[in-house]
Amino acid sequence: MGYATSSDGLTVAFDDLGGTGPPLLFAHATGFHGQVWRPVAEELAREFHCWTFDERGHGDTPPPADGVFDWHGFALDALAVIDAVGLSQPFAVGHSAGGAALLLAEMARPGTFRSLYCYEPIVPPVGEDGQPMLPSGSNPLAAGARRRREVFESRDSAYANYSSKPPLSVFAPAALRAYVDHGFADLPSGEVRLKCRGEWEARTYEMGGQHGAFGRLGSVGCPTTVACGADTDTFGPSVMAMLAERLPVGRVDVLPGLGHFGPMQDPRAVADSIRRAFV
Repeated sequence: MGYATSSDGLTVAFDDLGGTGPPLLFAHATGFHGQVWRPVAEELAREFHCWTFDERGHGDTPPPADGVFDWHGFALDALAVIDAVGLSQPFAVGHSAGGAALLLAEMARPGTFRSLYCYEPIVPPVGEDGQPMLPSGSNPLAAGARRRREVFESRDSAYANYSSKPPLSVFAPAALRAYVDHGFADLPSGEVRLKCRGEWEARTYEMGGQHGAFGRLGSVGCPTTVACGADTDTFGPSVMAMLAERLPVGRVDVLPGLGHFGPMQDPRAVADSIRRAFV
């Protein structure tokens, strides 16, 4: 594990996931951490040298000092890692909030990426009233995060809990194991607690419609694939088509049988989709 310093002074944790080839940076979704990408990175190890990082308030990166989870901060985290590692025009893959973070990073520093792959990026279209059109069920996500169980007797008990019920029960075993093994901190009691605290996750959700990326998609000059699961309950094919239409070099890939958690649900299928976009 390495550490980078963002332009606003935050210490950002990052990891080298290995592989051979041009650099590829992964950005995770709200509530997760960079290591959930390991199963996908292993599928791509022959084509890319893969890196990942923990966004602020997630994994081993602390929350912002002011407690404000502005999504532009996630973009600063990505740029800090790129600078610290010395990645020259990397490919990049982001899921959900991570996809939005990469788009915001490219907007902030045009020419940063060679190409982007964003799986269901949270970039809500704007309605006639000027307000973001969030998917059904988005508002309760913050309340749900605040109710989330944070402490378990062990990582194994957390794994058993998550694997037995939605939404994480759809994860491939290796992806769920990565989430649990790296997503909990050890407590003096011998128990484990989520590194991404419920309050931090809730504040992240509450800021999801305020970054304004939809109106600036025309400034993303690098080739960009916006992908989604055909069975998603978040942003599906019609919204991906709207995003791609606004991107100067945009395309859509719809993955059959997958939902919003597609990268963790079927790492091989998502890796194949990434190859179609980049290779």
